Amino acid sequence: MRNTARWAATLGLTAAAVCGPLTGGAVAAPDAAHAAPSSLYAPSALVLTIGHGDNAAAATPERAVTLNCAPSASGTHPAAVQACAELRGVGGDFGAFKARDDVWCTKLYDPVVVTVQGVWQGKRVSYEQTFGNSCVKDALNSSVFAF
Repeated sequence: MRNTARWAATLGLTAAAVCGPLTGGAVAAPDAAHAAPSSLYAPSALVLTIGHGDNAAAATPERAVTLNCAPSASGTHPAAVQACAELRGVGGDFGAFKARDDVWCTKLYDPVVVTVQGVWQGKRVSYEQTFGNSCVKDALNSSVFAF
């Protein structure tokens, strides 16, 4: 008899918890249809890496930073505010950054590969670029890969 009473109490409490909000009873629960969004911004969170090698599969990452651009610039990137502004300026197109005209680099081949993984304005991002050497990478008109 004792187990029957426990089961009846458990069943009654469960029914009240589940059905109470549906009937407008005393137990109130937040209305999922009218819940406020947790954020007004699409997420923009990236992990950027730099390593030496011909491609990301062959390179060992030497440095990695995080870059969060929404709702505000943050992360371990040394120039997060500037990097986020530059990325917004090119619509998140990492290939849009070109070399400056005032920089001259040697033709010594010591490949440097940069990768980007994450989310930019709610869309998945995967980017990889190999530069002939560090000078060529540093000659970009952007601070995004300057870390």
